[in-house]
Amino acid sequence: MKITVIGGGTGTSTVLEGLKGYKDLDLSVIVGMMDDGGSNAVVRDEFGLLPLSDLRKSIIALSTETDSGILRELFTYRFSQGDGLKGHTLGNLLMVAMTEIAGSEVEAIEMFKYLFNVTGEIIPVTLDKVTLVAEYDDDSRVVGEHLIDEPKKDKKIEKFYLDSEAKAYKGAIERIHSANYIIIGPGDLYTTTLANILVDGIAMALQETKAKLIFIPNLMSKIGQTRGLTLSSMLKLVEGYVGRKFDYVLVNNGRIPKKAYKRYVDDGEHLFDDDLGFKNRREIVRADLVANSIMKKQKGDKLVRSLIRHDSEKMGKELYKIFRKRFKSILFSFLSFYR
Repeated sequence: MKITVIGGGTGTSTVLEGLKGYKDLDLSVIVGMMDDGGSNAVVRDEFGLLPLSDLRKSIIALSTETDSGILRELFTYRFSQGDGLKGHTLGNLLMVAMTEIAGSEVEAIEMFKYLFNVTGEIIPVTLDKVTLVAEYDDDSRVVGEHLIDEPKKDKKIEKFYLDSEAKAYKGAIERIHSANYIIIGPGDLYTTTLANILVDGIAMALQETKAKLIFIPNLMSKIGQTRGLTLSSMLKLVEGYVGRKFDYVLVNNGRIPKKAYKRYVDDGEHLFDDDLGFKNRREIVRADLVANSIMKKQKGDKLVRSLIRHDSEKMGKELYKIFRKRFKSILFSFLSFYR
């Protein structure tokens, strides 16, 4: 069964971590290439390469190497001091070196797949160097993923686009067309989820594919992107960009850790009102998906990170139930036909 995940960042990594243990799944991930914050800013500006962080996270998420995890620890190690090194992960620096050795980011991915025993496919959404642009309801305009991701005040995005044309990487279109299921989310609504849909060819491929689409919304709102939204309004927004309705929506109904929840509320964030109902032409799956522990920030990490995360094992289990349920339905129909 072919499963394709579209996104980037920690949310996508969590989905991949949760699914890689199911050996009957053929996994692939289509990764966003618009990140320009932190270490990626240096990678883009000084080396002229596409951002590497989300590629690195996907490699780690799909890794099955078993040498006590030492390669994984090295690849994710973030420098907390040192001129020119602080804030960088060793993995990003190694990927820069491997890209120069191999000749391209795509070839570097293949080399690291070998080193980390990755069986799934890791595919950049585009090889074109582009930047995200957001226009707001106060007539302001912000250029760059990092600045859109961390605004000083809350405001509503009215227009969201790329600063130049970006053509979808051929492998991304092929995986969308051949997939049985495509998972979009969780992740920051605009800068992670919709950023990939903006790439020329992705929305059309999602409309054409016979795959079932699954949407996983974030657990909490985020300033400048999703404050004030409900689950239905968020779903409507994403479907507007995709040009097709989702077949499944996977919603958390578990309790958020109290200490982390209070910090979010104090910052002005909120849970999303579940106004999806039960009969809205999509199958709504509600389950406890939240991780019970609070994420800790790494030394040297300058960027704002989410404290509350989905639990990879819980999410993988619920997604696999969806896959198997439909597989059994198809098998039953097939056997019934030939009786």
